[in-house]
Amino acid sequence: MRYLPDAKQMKTADSFTINELKIPSLELMERAARACVNHIKDWKINLNKICVLCGSGNNGGDGFAIARMFAWEGYDVTAVLVGNRDHCTPETAHQIEQLKNTGAQFKEQFEQEAFESEPYTLIIDAIFGVGLCREVGGRYAQIIECVNQSDAVRMSVDIPSGICATTGNVLGTAVRADYTVTIQETKVGLVLDPGRSYAGICVSEDIGIVSLPLERDEETVCTLEGSDYAALLPKRNADSNKGTYGKLLMITGSKGMSGAAYLGALAAYRTGTGLVQIYTAKENLVILQSQIPEAIITTYEKYDVNELHRLIDWADVVAIGSGLGTKKNARKILKETIAYTKKPCVIDADGLNILSEHMDYLCGADCEHFIFTPHMKEFERISGLKIAEVKKDRIAALRTFVKEYDVTCVLKDSRTTIAKPRERVAVNLSGCAAMAKAGSGDVLAGIIASYLAQGLSEWEAALLGVYIHGRAGEIIEKEQGAYSLLARELAQKGRNSHDDTGGKLDYETIQQSM
Repeated sequence: MRYLPDAKQMKTADSFTINELKIPSLELMERAARACVNHIKDWKINLNKICVLCGSGNNGGDGFAIARMFAWEGYDVTAVLVGNRDHCTPETAHQIEQLKNTGAQFKEQFEQEAFESEPYTLIIDAIFGVGLCREVGGRYAQIIECVNQSDAVRMSVDIPSGICATTGNVLGTAVRADYTVTIQETKVGLVLDPGRSYAGICVSEDIGIVSLPLERDEETVCTLEGSDYAALLPKRNADSNKGTYGKLLMITGSKGMSGAAYLGALAAYRTGTGLVQIYTAKENLVILQSQIPEAIITTYEKYDVNELHRLIDWADVVAIGSGLGTKKNARKILKETIAYTKKPCVIDADGLNILSEHMDYLCGADCEHFIFTPHMKEFERISGLKIAEVKKDRIAALRTFVKEYDVTCVLKDSRTTIAKPRERVAVNLSGCAAMAKAGSGDVLAGIIASYLAQGLSEWEAALLGVYIHGRAGEIIEKEQGAYSLLARELAQKGRNSHDDTGGKLDYETIQQSM
């Protein structure tokens, strides 16, 4: 597990390291600067003429230290203080004095005409650090715009100036970096959009800041690593049968919408479920029998509560909503399923659309075992928050929602976030733009339900399911480009989505993919 701290959490870890472990702030600054210099050299950037733009905070101190190190090595370096000299931290003031003993040029203020006239090949952004929480305006905004208009390569120290480390949002304007070296831990704002896009190629560098405060703080966001996903994969035993790997009931599809049922069932089978039964409108019988003969197909013409109970009793896990429609029968089926089932249940798509108008269906239900899988528009409906409000701080919005309804929620977006009461919010880092296709969500619901049926908890199934889904998309994009992916291919790739050559789902291939 890797931690993705916000601004406050990272500052707490930094202070703990300085005050409790007695590692001087200046020492940490030197380590950070050296790490940045080493990465810049590794990237083979043209270093003929370097400009380092430094604020008055400790991020600026990192910048001055970087300038000094390059100057010592004989590079043509100009360091510019864009902040107020009187507001410099003691560490930054120290670094300025150290810089004066080198061959670097030091400018006390930013001069736009002089900056634009110099043929800089590399601009290092050390203006604002993770503590920025206000909109960038005035001369700082002008400076950032000058940086973005430059033809030079742009590298940011810790985080692109103007990006909120907590939400990933642009605070008025922000540096569009080609590279970012983030110090110690990747900040959550660097993996969420738009921050991710502004960071460019982003690497984290361990400089000895301890993670204990992040571990202790249950609100620190996390992401899983290869060994974590490998540990979650259900084991396949020689002494087993189809019943060993779960019975999944998929209440899905309506007239003219058989595709959702097919995609979900295919994904479930491809990721290991032993037996899938589809409960769907009678119009879908023939096509589903031909598309996926491995599944049991049970159909309805009208609502039958006894039949529904029988099917739920048969199942280990229920998935409902994909392609279900929102008509009278669908509403009755969803309401009764929520009220009756005591088993893990994935609610997707039309299930969520219906629920958004009838959140009272959840009253008295066993919500702890429910997984909701909304995209942003569906989350807007069930939460009552406008998408723009959610994007201001999606982590906070998600935390509030799952706490209110006691469900696991998979909020689908360019970076999917997963939340469950009494668990850390997790950000999934797999996936790609090629997956923005109809049916992709149906596949994800099937994958998550599959892992539930194989015995994973709601939390585990959500984490692993989202990752596998994203890896499948990445592999397909690598094989055939970003435009041609089909949802059925995601389901097909579910069986080998950790191995670009089509291997098994095992520990080694997960490690290779990370």
